Amino acid sequence: MPPPDADIHPTATGLAKQTADKHKDQQPLVLYAGWFCPFVQRVWTVLEEKNIPYQYVEVNPYHKPDSLLKLNPRGLVPTLQYDNKPLYESTVVCEFLEEAYPDHGSKLLPLDPYQRAMSRIWTDFVTSRIIPSFHRFLQHQSGQTSSSLDDVRSEFHGHLKQFAEAMDKDGPYFSGKEPALIDFIAAPWAVRLWVFDHFKNGGLALPAPGKGGEDEQTWARWRKWLSAIESRKSIKETTSDTEHYLPLYKR
Repeated sequence: MPPPDADIHPTATGLAKQTADKHKDQQPLVLYAGWFCPFVQRVWTVLEEKNIPYQYVEVNPYHKPDSLLKLNPRGLVPTLQYDNKPLYESTVVCEFLEEAYPDHGSKLLPLDPYQRAMSRIWTDFVTSRIIPSFHRFLQHQSGQTSSSLDDVRSEFHGHLKQFAEAMDKDGPYFSGKEPALIDFIAAPWAVRLWVFDHFKNGGLALPAPGKGGEDEQTWARWRKWLSAIESRKSIKETTSDTEHYLPLYKR
C-alpha cells in the first residue's frame, strides 16, 4: 500500500496494539506491516487465525528499515520474511500461509479443487471489483468526473450485492458456518465501511432491515455476514481505534 500522509499515527492502537505487542519477539517468520493498511490486515488476520508464530514489525513509511528494503526494494507492506526470503502481495501471502502451515489453526481453503478455484474467483472479485469501487466512491468529488456521487454509490452497492448473492445461504460466513480465506480477503474493507457515513453526503446508504425490497433477502444475508466479520476476534484484534484512521481517509 502507498504511504499515508506524514501525520498518520505511528503505531497500532487499541486491541491491534495489544496484538502487535504480543508479537515483538524475534521469530523466523516476520511480518513487515503498517497498522493502517487493509492489505496488511488481510495477512495479519490469517496469521492470527492460524496461530502461526510470527514477529510483527511496524514500518514507518517515511523511514523504512534496511531489513525491509533488502527483502523488498520498494519497501511496500505487507512483506513477509520466510526463511530469510521475501514474499509480498497480500493474496499470495495469505494462500502461502495456508499451504506452508497446514497443521496450524483452521483450514481456510477448501480441499476440493473446484471449491478452491471458486474461492480464488471471489478473491479476484473482491480485489478487482469491490476494492476499486470502494475507492471511487470514497474519493469522488463533484464536478471532477462525469459520474455523480449517486452513480459511484450505486456501483459499489451493486458489487456488494453480487458478493452477497454468492454466499452460502445460511452462513454466517461466505462459505458457511466456518470462516474461510475469502472472508479475510474482504474483511478489512468491510470493517472500514463507516468511512462513507463519516465523509460522504448521504453516507453508505445500504438498505436498512426490511427496506431492501425485492433484494431484501440478499441484503439480510449481507448484514449477517458483516455482523459475523465485525465480531470475529482476529478482525477486532487487528483493527486500530477509529479516530486514527480519519487522517488517512480524509485525504
